Amino acid sequence: MDNPEETPMLRCAVVQFEAVPDDPDANLSTVRRLAEQSVRDGAQLVVFPEMCVLGYWHLRRQTAERLHALAEPRTGPSVTAVSALARELDAGIGVGFLEAEGDQLFNAYAVCLPDGTVHVHRKLHAFEHEAISSGDAFTVFDTPWQVKVGILICWDNNLVENVRATALLGATVLVAPHQTGGTNSVSPYGMKPIPLEIWANRDTDPAAVRAAFDGPNGRGWLMRWLPARAHDNGLFVLFSNGVGQDDDEVRTGNAMVIDPYGRIVAETPVPGEAVVIADLDLDLVPSSTGQRWLRGRRPELYGLLTERQGNELNPREVRFGSHAADGTGDV
Repeated sequence: MDNPEETPMLRCAVVQFEAVPDDPDANLSTVRRLAEQSVRDGAQLVVFPEMCVLGYWHLRRQTAERLHALAEPRTGPSVTAVSALARELDAGIGVGFLEAEGDQLFNAYAVCLPDGTVHVHRKLHAFEHEAISSGDAFTVFDTPWQVKVGILICWDNNLVENVRATALLGATVLVAPHQTGGTNSVSPYGMKPIPLEIWANRDTDPAAVRAAFDGPNGRGWLMRWLPARAHDNGLFVLFSNGVGQDDDEVRTGNAMVIDPYGRIVAETPVPGEAVVIADLDLDLVPSSTGQRWLRGRRPELYGLLTERQGNELNPREVRFGSHAADGTGDV
């Protein structure tokens, strides 16, 4: 900062768009177009949805061989292209992709910084396909904007321990890419599918699609928990999401930026492709409620959190199993 008395700000963009299944070229073209738009509006960091390079929900129907054919290493053409775009635009750009490393596959997310560095997070709770492995590490890194950024992908954010650990590692901005809304939860009061015809008829009946996206299967569900992740941990949350038809489900968009008090700084009312721009007032972080609570912890009491209780399940069992009665049902 040239003037130390100036309020430190970081201008961010969160993006929602409908990915074309199995077409990285088309999706990267959309990434370029919307990243350029965001940077023209002053964004320094642009956050795209989970698995946006390849599409998402259809992957569960593919064979393992097909997934390996679609996947790329983090040094592959897609991430390389986004990294080059980040340098060209002098901005950070985050995209989701299917990562291959040796014989393993990961639901991964790359944040490409303007200096050419690339930080990749592997989803900690991957359930999309039995051939996709879960990651085993948190991802927090320094940036050119004097803030530490963390990444958690979709379901990673549902588990409170993951956001707390990311905050304890120093992150004050959380990149939270999703493909959510309209999922078929086994929990009786969780999300339920949105009929495909509501999305198909969005031009002739815009009120119906808006009501569905804002209701309990979209924004209403997010409001039950997402602001709490920001508030309780004293960090900004950059929520990006898919929107529109995703195989046989409908994603609800609802892209938004949430401040360390759990307040929505900016969000989109658009049930379609959209970019949300917001300025993060970084001065809010140090004295936020969540940061004070972090300093008030008593770690000596929390050993229980690291002990297995015997009822743990892998992410696929939780996501697709009939475990609602014992409290282990999905989102």
